[in-house]
Amino acid sequence: MEILVEYLPLLSILLVTGVVAGLLAGLLGVGGGIVIVPVLFFVFQHFGMSETAAMSLATGTSLATIVPTSISSLRAHTAKGNVDYALLKRWSPLILLGVLSGSLLIANWQSQIFILLFAVLAVTVSIRMLLQTSGSNGQLPNAWWQSLAAFAVGKLSVMAGIGGGTLGVPVLNHFGFVAHRAVGTAAAFGLLIALPGALMMLLVAQTPAGAPFATYGAVNLAAFLVIVVLTVWFAPIGVKLGHKLPAAKLRKVFGWVLLLTGLRMFYQVISSAWF
Repeated sequence: MEILVEYLPLLSILLVTGVVAGLLAGLLGVGGGIVIVPVLFFVFQHFGMSETAAMSLATGTSLATIVPTSISSLRAHTAKGNVDYALLKRWSPLILLGVLSGSLLIANWQSQIFILLFAVLAVTVSIRMLLQTSGSNGQLPNAWWQSLAAFAVGKLSVMAGIGGGTLGVPVLNHFGFVAHRAVGTAAAFGLLIALPGALMMLLVAQTPAGAPFATYGAVNLAAFLVIVVLTVWFAPIGVKLGHKLPAAKLRKVFGWVLLLTGLRMFYQVISSAWF
């Protein structure tokens, strides 16, 4: 009974995280990892893990949760005709190449650089959400720039433990994709990124020091199971809400939350380095 009382607050946090991550994955296309990584980062430190070890485990666990969430979101978006499979076919090899190189790096190297990377991505994406800048040029660039974009989306996303939406949606919007088609196509990016990334973190990465129970490689299966049940359930709901609710207002609310999260992680990196 005492154990249940002790862990009830953490369990509640993980359950709420699963709901929010699932809704945002379907609604805004930002990827559940943008919510899951910072939450797990702080949760794992509660168990006594160091910052770098907690970030490694949060990244691997987040990638694992994104696999079923992306499948759920992708099915819902495909049913609504929001996925550009022609673009997906062209970009897939470069995305996978980026994922492989990024996965090898994070599986063998724990560093505050990855905390800083996530903070930079969080702040950058949040500012874009808040300012509502599109910058669309209305057309795809040449094949070389498309290849570079695909590789960058794969590599940076897997290193930060996020799906394809956080970077993929802004890139596709810039290339002239309408919002719902960008979100749907980015859901497919998320599966391409998360599946090989999660396997690498599960099978190749070393278990971080001080990891809580049910941790294999750099994936905590307990947190994965708690979160993923709700993300899979709520991702299709988020897709439906995206066609009914004013997503612009929700995007701004999430933008502020993301900005504060990124700044908090910046502060943690700076304070640990100087104090």
